[in-house]
Amino acid sequence: MSDAGWEWDPSLYAGSAPYYVHGRVPYADELVDRLAAALSLDGTGRLLDVGCGPGSLTLLLAPRFGHATGLDADPHMLAEGERQAAAAGITNVDWVNMRAEDLPPDLGPFSVATLAQSFHWMDRARVARLLHVALTADGILVHVHATTHQGIDSDVTLPHPRPPRREIDALVKRFLGRRRRAGQRSLPEVSISEEDRGRYEAETYLAAGFNRPTRIEVPGAVVVRSCDDVVASVFSLSSAAPHLFGDRVPVFEGELRDLLADVSPDGRFSEQMRETAIDIWRA
Repeated sequence: MSDAGWEWDPSLYAGSAPYYVHGRVPYADELVDRLAAALSLDGTGRLLDVGCGPGSLTLLLAPRFGHATGLDADPHMLAEGERQAAAAGITNVDWVNMRAEDLPPDLGPFSVATLAQSFHWMDRARVARLLHVALTADGILVHVHATTHQGIDSDVTLPHPRPPRREIDALVKRFLGRRRRAGQRSLPEVSISEEDRGRYEAETYLAAGFNRPTRIEVPGAVVVRSCDDVVASVFSLSSAAPHLFGDRVPVFEGELRDLLADVSPDGRFSEQMRETAIDIWRA
């Protein structure tokens, strides 16, 4: 099961795909370079990016492989990925509209599979087992732990004001209620901690047959974001996906932009992003 017993439904990110590319801070080039060095990527082999969304990681890694497959349950995310690939001139990616829990054995074998900001939505034990089967005998599973929609609190001096994330959260709750929305349901008040989640996921990978991982950590950077970027970051979240607001989307967005204008009249914001941790599991 996914976190807190939540079960997936197709509306989880409904309407979010157009906002995802601009609302999420891109993965750092250093992440790709260090991963390529650790895995000795040489432009051959096959990549499977599971829960790929609009290809945020898929398209960065695709040039390091002979072929890449982005797999996601949301067809609109995949359509956005196709648009991004075409704009970047990347032609070695195919896009598969499918839940990871339904991964067929004949889709592989893959030399590398990646999971980035998606595993917690899945039946993790089932997906880990399916991925172990889908990989080559010496295949590698890469789990990327990252937060890309917003930064962290820090003592770093920033060139512009931070986005008022607490006030934004309060605004979302005023429109949608205090319980965090996720598709057609709400998540329970008590959810699994990050530490417990990491422990459970490690146990899940080991039970599926993977060996204990090695870890790469990439420091978070200070980024500058526009008002449009911050608005997109909010609509990129499952808990604030546009469909949840119904016909009140324009009203919510108007109040959100007013809030942002009060904090930064020139429409520029800065955030210190969280470090990214990459766990490399070998089959």
